Amino acid sequence: MPADQSHAEELLALYARAGFARVEPPVLQPADAFLDLSGEEMRRTMFITMDPEGRELCLRPDLTLPVCRHYIADGAAQMRDFAYLGPVFRSDVPGGELLQAGVESFGRQDREAADADLLALGLETAALWGVIDPTIRLGDAGLFATLLDALNLPPVWRRRLIKDFARSGDLGADLALLKQRPEAGGVTAHAGVLSALAGSDPDAARALVTDLLSIAGISTVGGRSVSEIAERFLEQAAPGDGEGLSPEKVMVIERYLAIAGTPDQAAARLRALAEEAGLELSRALDAFETRTHFIAAQGIEPGRLSFATAFGRPLDYYSGMVFELHENGAGAPLVAGGRYDGLLGRLGAGEPIPAVGFAVWLGRLDAVEAR
Repeated sequence: MPADQSHAEELLALYARAGFARVEPPVLQPADAFLDLSGEEMRRTMFITMDPEGRELCLRPDLTLPVCRHYIADGAAQMRDFAYLGPVFRSDVPGGELLQAGVESFGRQDREAADADLLALGLETAALWGVIDPTIRLGDAGLFATLLDALNLPPVWRRRLIKDFARSGDLGADLALLKQRPEAGGVTAHAGVLSALAGSDPDAARALVTDLLSIAGISTVGGRSVSEIAERFLEQAAPGDGEGLSPEKVMVIERYLAIAGTPDQAAARLRALAEEAGLELSRALDAFETRTHFIAAQGIEPGRLSFATAFGRPLDYYSGMVFELHENGAGAPLVAGGRYDGLLGRLGAGEPIPAVGFAVWLGRLDAVEAR
């Protein structure tokens, strides 16, 4: 048995005891969902082919989206918990293939309790390899989005900050740009076109921009697809999107992103910031603290958690808690995931469905155990 499968049976048994049924989605998947939700930059690491109708297919580079698609195809009508274990295919790993495991939980309305359950299961997963006390990094993509909504940012800036936050958590360049109005050659250079599009039918305007880009022979720019370019162009047509923000709003975002510590320490500082800035964050912070209580009820001491407002994971579909487990706080994550309530709706479920899950990198855990 290959080294990275040495704990496979134990892992699947653990997930079965926790109520997660194993699923095995097809290896060949539609490529568009991965590209639309993870960005065109993922194309560089994917193995892509075409079907007879010219649609792009790929060897699955990840298993979360295929499991989501399986749930939707099954009707998405009730709460379901799924586990998986199988190969994924990426050109940026040795041999182009690695073994990935994980779990996905769909439909639970008790979001904070579900988050705590999944974090506890992630810790049990790592313990199978003898990783008993990993560093637990925690963030909250939903809390950041709530802050931006409370600040009433223009849509184009809200989207940009959320995307850049997910990629790195480092928004220094964006915040510097927000402090000033764009110069000629930026949005204002296209003010006439944008003004004409503002207030028009969104679907018709999107189709027009997409057709114009396609006629010009443009397929990607800076790693973005035609649809992504069109979407950003239309967002910039919204009134006020060509302007910067007040220094006060930029300062609030900077102060927010500097908060780190245990969840209790962070909650206290976030409440103080909200009060000083006159922002309504109480509902989101109540949920944040409720989740901490559920985590403690799982026997996980909140003081073990390393929370940072600037911590995100490099996928823009996360909508709430995100976490990673590391050995001694270093290296690539061993187990990682979070909440993604909007993803199933974007994949065709018809409405948002609460969802939370995590992935497990068996090869990394094996390497830790072997040391």
